[in-house]
Amino acid sequence: MSNTPESETDWREKLTEEEYRVLREQGTERPYSGGHVDRDEEGTYTCAGCGAVLFDAETKFDAHCGWPSFWDAADSEAVERRPDHSQGMERTEVVCANCGGHLGHVFEDGPEPTGERFCINSVSLDFEPDE
Repeated sequence: MSNTPESETDWREKLTEEEYRVLREQGTERPYSGGHVDRDEEGTYTCAGCGAVLFDAETKFDAHCGWPSFWDAADSEAVERRPDHSQGMERTEVVCANCGGHLGHVFEDGPEPTGERFCINSVSLDFEPDE
């Protein structure tokens, strides 16, 4: 996408300090602090870094974990999964397939039909409501 910064300097200019910390440095926002945790409108969640479509509001559910949770990505190629061995845990990191921005993690304790829970930082997302 044309609005994807090319250097870390460009990323720092485009993103807020918190967006940079999460998207570029694999940070995590505090639980229940994000603006999308309780959002229940119809629409599309896009990457705050590059604008790529990541999740549809139809797949969002309340996992009572403090972060927006989705049972599926908008498209099988929208996100990339990477092994994460940080903090003494074995997890699967989820990043934007377009720009590589850190979104959160995916766990195997979600609802059907996928059984997955994409636990995503609100600051990694923008929201576009349906018209």
